[in-house]
Amino acid sequence: MKIIVAVLALAAASSALAQQSDPQVNRGRYLVKIGGCNDCHTEGYAEKAGQVPESAWLAGTKVGFQGPWGTTYPTNLRQRFADLTEAQWLVIARKPMRPPMPWFNLRDMTDADLKAMYRFVKSLGRAGEPAPAYVPPGGKPVAPYAVLVPPIVPPK
Repeated sequence: MKIIVAVLALAAASSALAQQSDPQVNRGRYLVKIGGCNDCHTEGYAEKAGQVPESAWLAGTKVGFQGPWGTTYPTNLRQRFADLTEAQWLVIARKPMRPPMPWFNLRDMTDADLKAMYRFVKSLGRAGEPAPAYVPPGGKPVAPYAVLVPPIVPPK
């Protein structure tokens, strides 16, 4: 029994090491970091000036954003990607999403960059809880949210 446990632990460590040295995973890590994904999809990331361990990245947050579109909550990308194939991700990444998600940034990325992001998120593994559900305009959110209503500035 001890031998089986040791073999499984060694296999898991080898897999983690291989993922860390995979250039596509490393490229995805870089794109996620500079692309601002953590700003919304990682609890406390902005408040801690990015000093959040990678093991906590992209598990979503419980604080949403409310505006004319309703109330949206940053998706737990680790859970979302666990159920997606790479091909499905490429289709989703090209479609409009609710604000404040800058979906047009994903739309304009290359397939190679999107695939690298996918591989990085998948390498993190499933973690955390699903984000609260979308609430349509006029609905009552059950979780905290920030109001994002742009000011209307009259033309000069």
